[in-house]
Amino acid sequence: MLRRIVCLANALAAYSMHWFKKDRAKDIWDEAIEWPIGDIEAAHRIRDICSSAAGSAEKIGSAADRSHTKIKPEAERYERAAKVAMEIAIKVSDDLLRDAAVRQIVELCLKANDIRTARTLFRAIQSESISADVLKEHPSLRE
Repeated sequence: MLRRIVCLANALAAYSMHWFKKDRAKDIWDEAIEWPIGDIEAAHRIRDICSSAAGSAEKIGSAADRSHTKIKPEAERYERAAKVAMEIAIKVSDDLLRDAAVRQIVELCLKANDIRTARTLFRAIQSESISADVLKEHPSLRE
């Protein structure tokens, strides 16, 4: 339900900006980060990035052709979000927090039907419990 509300809010914002000829608001992953930030703040930021990009990921995940002009901005938005989230996750020093954050990025990749990236990130998860939970929900990640 929350995803639908977020998707609806994003769509309304896009239409109103187009209608009133305003530039699109900056996404959370476009905001500069003043390093160093703590592991917990980094994990929260990754969670926020993944939830903000979920609508775009779902749109391109259900699209047949990512290069189509209607989907291309959503694909670029998803790719930027995933890249920034991965860059932040690399800098998390706590293993469990990093694994939890990577799991969220894996979920984002799966929504976008980006199986190759999801599998690569899944292999980076070191925690057996998190890895088992991800496999339980997404057995397609098993190789």
